[in-house]
Amino acid sequence: MNDPIRVGQLYPSKIPPNVSRNQTTKAAGADAFQSVLDEQLLKFSGHASKRLEQRGIQLNSEQLRKIGNAIDQAAAKGSKESLLLMKDMALIVNVKNRTVVTAVDEKSMKNNVFTQIDSAVIVS
Repeated sequence: MNDPIRVGQLYPSKIPPNVSRNQTTKAAGADAFQSVLDEQLLKFSGHASKRLEQRGIQLNSEQLRKIGNAIDQAAAKGSKESLLLMKDMALIVNVKNRTVVTAVDEKSMKNNVFTQIDSAVIVS
C-alpha cells in the first residue's frame, strides 16, 4: 500500500511507441487550428463559383470581409439560409457552413424571386 505512485500509472499513455509527445501535441494543435480556420473562412460552392464567373462578379478583400460579417450577424440570429443584399449583387449563403451557394449580379436581380431562405441581411 505504500508503493509510490507514478504519473504514468495514473494517466496511461496512449501515444504509439514511435511517436513523441511533442509530435502528438503538434498534430492535435494543427487539427484544432484547422477547425477554427474552417469556421472563419468563406467558401464558395461550385455553382456559386460558376455564377460569379459567368456574371463577371469579382469580390475584393473588403467585400469578402463584409460578407463574413454579414454571415456572423445572420448566425447570431439563428439563420440557416440567408440572402445577402449588397449594392450591386445578391448572394445566398448557407450560414452554418459559411458557404456562398449562389450569386446574382445587379442586372439579374430585377424581377427575381429568392426562395428557400429564412433571412435577409442588407450589407452596406
